[in-house]
Amino acid sequence: SPQVQPFLPQWLAQPKRVQKRIKDNLCPIGDVPGIHPRLLKKLQMNGIESFFPVQAEVIPAILQSASNGYLMGRGGYRPKDICVSAPTGSGKTLSFVIPIVQVLLDRVVCHVRALVVLPTKELAQQVSKVFNIYTDGTGLKVVSVTGQKSFAKEQEMLVQKKVTGYCSLADIVVATPGRLTDHINQTPGFSLTQLRFLIVDEADRMIDDMHQNCLNQIVKAAFQVENDSGSNMLFQRTKPGPITAASSCSPQIPLQKLLFSATLTQDPEKLQQLDLFQPRLFTSVYSEKNRDGTETEQDTNNKYTLPEGLSQCYVPCDLNSKPLLLLYFMLKMKFTRVLCFTNSREASHRLFLLVQAFGGVTVAEFSSRLAPNERQRTMKEFEQGKIQLLISTDATARGIDVKGVNYVINYDAPQFIRTYIHRVGRTARAGEAGVAFSLVLRIQERRFLRMLRDAGIQDIKKHPVKGNSLKPLVQQYEGALCKLEKTVK
Repeated sequence: SPQVQPFLPQWLAQPKRVQKRIKDNLCPIGDVPGIHPRLLKKLQMNGIESFFPVQAEVIPAILQSASNGYLMGRGGYRPKDICVSAPTGSGKTLSFVIPIVQVLLDRVVCHVRALVVLPTKELAQQVSKVFNIYTDGTGLKVVSVTGQKSFAKEQEMLVQKKVTGYCSLADIVVATPGRLTDHINQTPGFSLTQLRFLIVDEADRMIDDMHQNCLNQIVKAAFQVENDSGSNMLFQRTKPGPITAASSCSPQIPLQKLLFSATLTQDPEKLQQLDLFQPRLFTSVYSEKNRDGTETEQDTNNKYTLPEGLSQCYVPCDLNSKPLLLLYFMLKMKFTRVLCFTNSREASHRLFLLVQAFGGVTVAEFSSRLAPNERQRTMKEFEQGKIQLLISTDATARGIDVKGVNYVINYDAPQFIRTYIHRVGRTARAGEAGVAFSLVLRIQERRFLRMLRDAGIQDIKKHPVKGNSLKPLVQQYEGALCKLEKTVK
């Protein structure tokens, strides 16, 4: 029987294509229309002279959707939701920070108007840092709720109780799902009824089942009826539906969703759960320039984009030679600034102890075992080159912008293509070069290569390492193992 072609809604089938090659397609910041002079000045002060392709496309799109002011009411159309799928390190954060700060510059009363939800504390800290740079001196307040501080302290940062009732102390909230849900349910006066932008970063992970509930709660809270002695009755929000005379007479703050991810799911049913309104998709996944400058439509199997300067290799090996291979790369091949991934906290910790016991490599571990301030210190030392090997789990490193990673080593081969994309995307950021090595057990080899091939990743090279090259390390390695057994006991 003939195969049924999946039917893609038009916005998924015909997305706005964004150039993949970052370095050849930089756009001077002055050439992007409509950016406030104040923000242009801030960008320059931060050494940003030009935008990456994604930024040059997405910033004007968001600004335009709020061109009648964010309280757009009658006669204004509801803005379209926006989805952005672009490789790691292509500048997604600034693509929403700049337009949101600009749209809110002329707000008079402080209410939560923008909410950014991210899967990890590190990412949330990174994003609020960027927001703080661009809101500095504007009077806009950014509050991050990630569980870094006590719940009560966060409550104090979010709302203030006055004689007349509660008032918001935040215009922009950056949050992780768990903490946010707690505030929605337990913080008196914390209100999302005036929310204008909901940004879901690393969206594919946030759509996963465990976070879906959080997103539902946000939307529910955003459309809740304020029973606040009628002061807010003017801006009663109704869930979007058919326009009637009644529904069009009270102005409504539209709630616009902005989704960002390096691996935005191509699965419309999943995106459907987010209840998107006439979404527009920006993606750099398909277009490639030919030598003569024309565009070729690529085979749509290429669901994912990898950074341009990335070289990928895999090393077929057996279980016992994995630690030796890592030591060989560090000590004999003299790799520097290596980010090494394992599949679990325990594996990370054990490998860290082993390399430490072996000696000769400055090594640190980066996992949820560490307190947040230790993680920051470790990260800093790695960026300064004091630590040559950082061993990490996926959860901790997801989306994190580590400066100057030369090599990513997949010590444990990733099980899912998304994990692979995110790991290797920690190097070769912002147009730089980088190398990714995957240590693949012989029994995993076929599945691993098929997983990459299915995602349209062709250019991974086999890089066998001969047993003889590892021999000189064996004696010292066995010594390290004994030492380790003693400490573990």
